[in-house]
Amino acid sequence: MQLVTNLYVLTGITANILDPQGVDIHLFKDHPPFCRAINELPEGHQRCIRCDMWKVKNYSAEKGFQFYRCHAGICEAVMPLYDKKQPLAYLVFGCFLDDTSMEEQWERTRPRLDWWPGGADQLRDAFFQFRQYSRQQLLAYSETLEALSAYIRLQGMILRTEQTDLQRLEQYLDQHYMDKLSLASIARELHIGRTKLCGLAKELSGGHTLSWLIAQKRIDAAKLLLLQSSCTVSAVAETVGISDYNYFSKVFRTVTGTTPSAFRKAAQESHQRSEKRKGK
Repeated sequence: MQLVTNLYVLTGITANILDPQGVDIHLFKDHPPFCRAINELPEGHQRCIRCDMWKVKNYSAEKGFQFYRCHAGICEAVMPLYDKKQPLAYLVFGCFLDDTSMEEQWERTRPRLDWWPGGADQLRDAFFQFRQYSRQQLLAYSETLEALSAYIRLQGMILRTEQTDLQRLEQYLDQHYMDKLSLASIARELHIGRTKLCGLAKELSGGHTLSWLIAQKRIDAAKLLLLQSSCTVSAVAETVGISDYNYFSKVFRTVTGTTPSAFRKAAQESHQRSEKRKGK
């Protein structure tokens, strides 16, 4: 933590660590004004969370850092910290812009902010407060962090704990509920027999099947998206791994007792009543 803080003091670039699921452990909490404004809105915060999960899932570099732009168009980079071949965590750094034209980078960012209340131009001043770095500076910083990650591994600062098969199944479903899943594919990925896998699913779900457990994970994620984003119901269905809108609505109703649209409407009406009571 001190080493990463020292790098921030020297460079102004923030670094952080994500767990294997892409969840930020908040090693460094000081965000630039632009990122802070986005995270203060529930929808913006959820977009950042989904982006973190996306960057972990889509890491494809042979080694070292993979550079990309986040959901809001800001430059970031990610690199896994391995134990043998299994990532223990992900080292990330970001919240900066490259050394190309600021105006051009802003024009690429504006369409990504069409969800922002009042329009993207409200964030323009905050965007222009980002620091810019050259490719040479970024490579120097990334090489320093790579050396730091080697030091972390050598010193045993991040250690893997042995997981039970039940914990492995739960973690796998948390990471992959949005993928196309089957009993055979999960058994193959976890190296667990199908009969045992069915027993684990029953234990984890309180007596239900693996299919029910997967559906529950998807609907829990869908409920969160319906409450905290403006995504259409069909877009929510796609995001959680169900491409058929009618089937998604059927599964949602089976799990919750109501339709996705009715669930969102009821939550909005409840929020409005709560706000009115506060106003009184």
